[in-house]
Amino acid sequence: MMTRTTSIKYLLLICLSGNMLLTACRQEEPVIPPVVTPVDTPVHKTVVKGFYLLNEGNMGSNKATLDYYDYLTGNYKKNIYAEANPNVVKEMGDVGNDIQIYGNKLFAVINVSNKVDVLDVATAKHLGEISVLNCRYVTFHKGKAYISAYAGPVKIDTKAPIGIVVEVDTATLQITRKVEVGYQPEEMAIINGKLYVANSGGYRVPNYDSTVSVIDLNTFKEIKKIDVAINLHRLKADQYGDIYVTSRGDYQEVPSRLFLIDTKTDLVKKQFDIAASNLCIVGDTAYIYGSEFNYNTFKWTISYNMVDVKQETVIGKNYITDGTTDKIKMPYGIAVNPITREIFLTDAKGFTAPGTLYSFTKDGKQKWSVTTGDIPAHFAFVLGEE
Repeated sequence: MMTRTTSIKYLLLICLSGNMLLTACRQEEPVIPPVVTPVDTPVHKTVVKGFYLLNEGNMGSNKATLDYYDYLTGNYKKNIYAEANPNVVKEMGDVGNDIQIYGNKLFAVINVSNKVDVLDVATAKHLGEISVLNCRYVTFHKGKAYISAYAGPVKIDTKAPIGIVVEVDTATLQITRKVEVGYQPEEMAIINGKLYVANSGGYRVPNYDSTVSVIDLNTFKEIKKIDVAINLHRLKADQYGDIYVTSRGDYQEVPSRLFLIDTKTDLVKKQFDIAASNLCIVGDTAYIYGSEFNYNTFKWTISYNMVDVKQETVIGKNYITDGTTDKIKMPYGIAVNPITREIFLTDAKGFTAPGTLYSFTKDGKQKWSVTTGDIPAHFAFVLGEE
């Protein structure tokens, strides 16, 4: 039987990925075409042309995959990377951790493979890659990409190294500057020339980090740390100059919570007593879900909430209104169409098999669902002219 400490380490390793890669050569394998599934009526006039969905793939399985939903055809294409890149060995790699679009480039952060795969937005063809040890998330500002990284091996270790953020020129894909932040840094946001970085300290359990690093982008130096709560993860900016940051707690006595930081003062101004594993902010609404595991009960607690970011209050109701959440085993990714306010929610199920993507109207009624790759997690909307 696992001890509590061993169990915590096991959970963290699942969340933070393994370190084994398959050795089969891509050139020796047949290219499997994408699975194309019609799911909705084609939309001929739309600002949002579609979205990419990055499936993490279980640790050590080398199964990060890329799907695409096309509004113009109403088709969902599962596993498009191999066909777009038949000569790339091992395809995307091990554990897809983030995906973002900047200009005509798609940046896919592949955590355990220690790289950011840069693709063409229109074709998903490989353009290049950026080597970053144990990379986590990416954000952009004025022609630069900023990538958070644990900067050490995938390993639970109370002596795990300090994390870093690297700055990359998005034209040349060359690293231009680096800065140390906190331990095991996660998501980031940029407001008024400052980069905010959520530090987790997840590898150093039980000695978690509890800070948000503030980086001056002009000097690229850390100017302060904001003490928030242990084991921070998600960090999103709203349109009012505030930042919402999630704490995963310690999976035992300290629960997951959501915190609000005022970037004018760089102080925490509010705590929301709701579990928050992931969130998406569109307009004045933050769409949140909590998937909280507790080692005292060995049970998961799933919850759904909304926050009015203008009033800074919990709205107190589920944004999925038709009961579909009753059959979602493990919510894992969330996105909201910025124009239509359609809601997209993924179910990772048991983390070892294909998941499901659900599409809902802005009123929370299910439109369609489709099978994805393993552990569907991260969205990137493709925008164009109507």
